[in-house]
Amino acid sequence: MRVLALPVFFVLAASAQDFSDIRVERVAAGYTHTEGPAWSRDEFLYFSDVPTNRIIKAGHGEKAVVARENSAGVSGNAFDSRGNFYSCETRGRRVIRMDKNGKVDVLAETFEGKRLNAPNDIVVRRDGHVYFTDPAFGGQSDTRELDFYGIYHIPPRGPMEVVAKPKGRPNGIDLSPNGRILYVANSDERSIYAYDLDGKGAAANERVLISKIDGPPDGLCVDEKGTLYVAARNLVIYSPEGKLVHTVEISETPRNCAFGDPDYQGLYITAQTSVYRIRLNVKGALHH
Repeated sequence: MRVLALPVFFVLAASAQDFSDIRVERVAAGYTHTEGPAWSRDEFLYFSDVPTNRIIKAGHGEKAVVARENSAGVSGNAFDSRGNFYSCETRGRRVIRMDKNGKVDVLAETFEGKRLNAPNDIVVRRDGHVYFTDPAFGGQSDTRELDFYGIYHIPPRGPMEVVAKPKGRPNGIDLSPNGRILYVANSDERSIYAYDLDGKGAAANERVLISKIDGPPDGLCVDEKGTLYVAARNLVIYSPEGKLVHTVEISETPRNCAFGDPDYQGLYITAQTSVYRIRLNVKGALHH
């Protein structure tokens, strides 16, 4: 395994983002299938190496270390406002939360008495509402107990509920800067769905925001201005209205993305064997 030190920031001179000036940097390499990037409040990048059942921790110019072994195929990860760490165990078929002391709580494992398919990606709203996707890819489809793919909502209090049961498989998930719109990638339909969320976290007004994406969309993230960054055949960037703004070519197929760095203007992209970063002059939407 080869790990590259996080390089010095590349600062864009323009006051408005000119995506054509983006420079792609590889900041970590030598992995098998990277996924689920998440930036912690103490300024470390966490990401999954799914086939090897590990979660990796990198940052502060230090050598990357294994933060968790035997992760049950963790894919998506997220932090909340208190620093709790959430993970989707695709092989364990559950969603867990780990506090700063290492205590683990299982947040979701079954729905209506049946095991979840394979939780994939997750986001936590500032007020503690949790949303995750539950598709099934490859061999996961052979052991399904539920007869649908699900998008779920776990409120701070009360039972878990289904946001939607799409025909295609839901994948990446994120929120608008104000936490009032939920975005979900649908890999089979090559689209991004949007849902309006109220103060209690309930979803309504399902609609297709983006369609005909070049390649099946995987993970996605949003900046403070509502721009969407979608990992598909390449990294594709869309306006809040769903208009294609720019395409960033990555040497490996992107799998997911998340904002990080001390100023929150670095976009980290997990892509097969490596993790890449691009520096932007806009911050990520801070949900926590």
